[in-house]
Amino acid sequence: MKPVHFQIPKASGETIRVQYEEQPHFYDNLHFHPEVQIMFICEGSGTRFIGDSIGSFSSGDILLLGPNLPHVFRNDKKYYEEDAGLEARNISLFFQMESFGAPFLSLPEVYPLHKLLLASKRGLRIKGETKKQVTALVEQMLHLKGFERFIQLFNILNLLSLSKELEPLSSVGFDGPQNDTDSKKINDVFKYIMNNFSEEVKLQEAANIANMSVNAFCRYFKQHTRKTFSSFLNEIRIGHACRLLIEDRWNIRETALESGFDNISYFNRQFKEITSYTPSEYVKLYREKYPSPLPLA
Repeated sequence: MKPVHFQIPKASGETIRVQYEEQPHFYDNLHFHPEVQIMFICEGSGTRFIGDSIGSFSSGDILLLGPNLPHVFRNDKKYYEEDAGLEARNISLFFQMESFGAPFLSLPEVYPLHKLLLASKRGLRIKGETKKQVTALVEQMLHLKGFERFIQLFNILNLLSLSKELEPLSSVGFDGPQNDTDSKKINDVFKYIMNNFSEEVKLQEAANIANMSVNAFCRYFKQHTRKTFSSFLNEIRIGHACRLLIEDRWNIRETALESGFDNISYFNRQFKEITSYTPSEYVKLYREKYPSPLPLA
């Protein structure tokens, strides 16, 4: 099986694929596909990699992923434990831009939609009131067929094309892995980091996994992720720390240790550098925005 190019199963004559998935954890290999994807996370939490963007995801998130944009949603470690009793659920809509046809996309009235689809190549996170409206429309898609489904998709895209509540994720001009060998190396390194970030992660071990010298691996890793290995690892760890802090079960010292930092001063510096807040400021702002009980979306 090719590790990156992913073929979306689609029935004959089906322009829009509506897919509901319920599993112990999401598909956890970095992959891409020619279809545009609108993904609503019904249930689940973890770390998302979209292009060269790293961030957390949780229940209620909804994203627009453009064609051939490398991405993976890696659930938290607890989802991989035996008998965890957890589920990862999502609804995804898949369609190809070519289905609309170049003449249609060139119409003046359709310009906002065309602009949206071009912007989706960076990956877009949908926020605010737009998120609520799009979520309801996506859930309705499960019960629609034929032309009704087609009309509903355009309702969703029209809403998104007019919204100011879309957050671009990946860098402009991001260029992902170019072949299956590159993709397998990046996947294997990602898995090593995600399985070990709360403990000691060794650069030499990551280079060994990629079958490279340390110097060659550092250049290779930055070329494909636009981040140094250490900055990538710190972003993973701080993202995990943010989730622990808002769960209200961990103090700052415990959070630092659980996230792979054995030096509290260094943890505090990295936390502020990545989030722009100290850990205590971050918790305070989150509490003000989401009074108890805390949602994870």
